[in-house]
Amino acid sequence: MAGLLPGTAYFIRMAYAPARKLIDRGAIVCVATDCNPGSSYTENMQTILSLSVINMGMTAEEAITAATLNAAHALDRSDKIGSIEVGKRSDFILLDCPNYTDLFYHFGINHVEQTWAGGILL
Repeated sequence: MAGLLPGTAYFIRMAYAPARKLIDRGAIVCVATDCNPGSSYTENMQTILSLSVINMGMTAEEAITAATLNAAHALDRSDKIGSIEVGKRSDFILLDCPNYTDLFYHFGINHVEQTWAGGILL
């Protein structure tokens, strides 16, 4: 599992991880914020997903998988979380955008309309 931190690369002006090369060679990748004031002071996963697609060459589908199921796998929790499946915890968001790709290409705004955790609307 390769853990990629596009917010860190952006914030400290370093080269982005070679996500496209890793994926093309069969690596499983996840993406995260690395939220901390020293190298990536953001909690915003929408920004991280946008950076993953725009600057690291991931497809929209790869970025979503990297932030959900693959991230759960990195925590050894993919049997319980990370995807919408029978028997898994029902944590998900509903977006207010005409197409899921707007999540990546229409950046700088909050597309989240609803947040659900354990099947409960927060």
